[in-house]
Amino acid sequence: MKFRGNVYRYILKEIESGSKLHFTLIDPEKVQGIDQLEKVLKAVVDAGTDAILIGGSLQVFIDDVEKAVSVVEEFNRPSILFPGSLAGLARNADAILFISLLNSENPYYIIKAHVSAAPIIRRIGLEVLPTGYIIVGNWPTSVSIMGDAKPLPFEKPNIIAAYALAAKYLGMKFVYLEAGSGAPQPVPQNVVSTVKKVIEDTILIVGGGIRTPEKAVEIVNAGADIVVTGTIVEERLDTAVKIIEAIKKR
Repeated sequence: MKFRGNVYRYILKEIESGSKLHFTLIDPEKVQGIDQLEKVLKAVVDAGTDAILIGGSLQVFIDDVEKAVSVVEEFNRPSILFPGSLAGLARNADAILFISLLNSENPYYIIKAHVSAAPIIRRIGLEVLPTGYIIVGNWPTSVSIMGDAKPLPFEKPNIIAAYALAAKYLGMKFVYLEAGSGAPQPVPQNVVSTVKKVIEDTILIVGGGIRTPEKAVEIVNAGADIVVTGTIVEERLDTAVKIIEAIKKR
């Protein structure tokens, strides 16, 4: 486990060197077998993706997550859990996004799930990446429905930025703006730039609805430190590769 205990330092070093990062999100429930997963990972790693997120909102089981992590280990990239529930934990991963869904209306997704998860995470020795997770957009998504969150509209960038600033002041190392899996459009540039301006050196992750290299480059140019793609990897792997290449070449 080359990256275990060093994932945050790895990410920070890359960002401080001037790089913009790309993370590939793998949903174990949507990958059809080990051969398909290996094919996907080879393509995105060859293109330059910097880490692999593993998780999903529905039908994710610990066995599936651990199998996915074991395959990721072959590709010399950090495996980072992106759990939708306690079933998304896996002892063989390098790190976990310890996500507080800040605009959930249910305390379970803000703090109570974390209380249940924390002793398990400590026992299995996962590196924790504290993350303020903010669902944005003008539509319901799987994650907003499952997390009892009311998405913050794109037309209110200052409110979104206030949530992000609260995450920074709470000591979180990452802020993640999520438009949702399969969102009809990604987070707009003005929202990204407004948020990045207030959180400054806190690492900004942006995901959801990113379907073209041009949109990905717009988002990183607006201030995102890390771009996440998932659905496009499942639907059009060739386009996903072009997105990664565009981010790494900018």
